[in-house]
Amino acid sequence: MSDFNIDILAIGAHPDDVELGCSGTLAKEIFNGKKVGIIDLTRGELGTRGSVEIRDSEAKKAAGILGVSFRENLNFKDGFFTNDIDHQMKLIEIIRKYRPKLILCNAIDDRHIDHPKGAKLVMDSCFLSGLKKIKTNLDGVDQNPWRPTNIYHYIQWKNLKPDFVVDISDFFNKKISAVKAFKSQFYNGNETVHDTPISTKNFLDSIEYRARDLGRLTGVDYAEGFTASRLPLIDKISDLK
Repeated sequence: MSDFNIDILAIGAHPDDVELGCSGTLAKEIFNGKKVGIIDLTRGELGTRGSVEIRDSEAKKAAGILGVSFRENLNFKDGFFTNDIDHQMKLIEIIRKYRPKLILCNAIDDRHIDHPKGAKLVMDSCFLSGLKKIKTNLDGVDQNPWRPTNIYHYIQWKNLKPDFVVDISDFFNKKISAVKAFKSQFYNGNETVHDTPISTKNFLDSIEYRARDLGRLTGVDYAEGFTASRLPLIDKISDLK
């Protein structure tokens, strides 16, 4: 259980969750040679704007902008997926397939019910994935147990206090480009109706002012914040900036 296949697996309840929450961090890690993949739990089919087909296309475009190694959708039911054995076993298969060192996933507390629900599903599945008596088989091959080193939660609608932040100053523009790939969801300046909380200019602006504020607090231009299921361990205190 020591050799991971990818460095980071980013998981979101909906297409665009990952882009909004941690795409600056992902872009930075990819630039530095890390292997990164994205898993969307649902296709966002209950979203007011756009359609499943449009969001599939937008997710593919955003993945190309970021340069991730893969993006898959598990086709769980938007709004109605549960943290039960069927959903856990599907995620266990994915975790054991990709064997990530780290997992980034939804906020543990948020406005949308799927976000904390998705976070708990991922946490429970990661624990169960490390148990050797849980047997899984993918494409006819028995899988070995796997548990990532840690799980971190990106911050979404609510302004949660981060446990740590990542400097994304050189990658903020790429984050915004990835977010704007979801044209059906966000403000573009040509709309006459703003019928969801995330379709307003205020929400689009908030992506920048949150990143700027976290950067201000930590002495950089832009940053993304994360909370930790288990606090990360550093080798020596002098590693902290």
